[in-house]
Amino acid sequence: MTFSPGDYLDLNHTEHRMLFENSVNAWDALKQITSYLQFRLKPAIQGRLVGKPFISGAVFIGKGTVIEQGAMIKGPAWIGEGCEIRNGCYIRENVIVGSGCVLGNSCEFKNSIIFDEAQIPHFNYVGDSIIGYRGHLGAGVILSNVKLDHGEIVVPTAGGLVPTGLKKFGAIVGDRAEIGCNSVINPGSLIGRNSVIYPGTVWRGVVPANSIVKTRQEHQILARRD
Repeated sequence: MTFSPGDYLDLNHTEHRMLFENSVNAWDALKQITSYLQFRLKPAIQGRLVGKPFISGAVFIGKGTVIEQGAMIKGPAWIGEGCEIRNGCYIRENVIVGSGCVLGNSCEFKNSIIFDEAQIPHFNYVGDSIIGYRGHLGAGVILSNVKLDHGEIVVPTAGGLVPTGLKKFGAIVGDRAEIGCNSVINPGSLIGRNSVIYPGTVWRGVVPANSIVKTRQEHQILARRD
């Protein structure tokens, strides 16, 4: 069983499609980020800095992108045009961001690929993951990237476990997928295009395209006693 990049991601919505050229599975592109940036990144700041954000190492920032004071970008990193990198955003090494993206307050990114117009605006962790075109993470969504036993990440499917060859791999979030607030997406998850995951969900595995993952809670209302 394979999980082709084209099954989850529209490669017309990234200028870095070369990362996926030899990828049998979508997560294979994560292995290419370091070498891709090493050979193709040409550092430059073409956007606007508000105040004095911290920018170090090899960093490219495209035209029309605004980096707010309080953001920290540790290269190598490649950020496209027309993005908002808000106060408190932490980008740490090997991150590729498309155009028209929002990366917000108290969000951390590491070894990840973000497609055009994705929004990751509030209290999110994105480690060793790929977020597709117009993907959106609600406040507090965590893409966890390491197993508790630090073993190889596998993708659980109806046909069995699919090994990834990676010890750090979070999730593939397909184009236009929506993940609700305070959800935790466990390592080795693939979220199909146009899918919705309800707030407060803990998920591991594959969500088919055009699906809704519902999470129900039971509540009791009791009379208060003095």
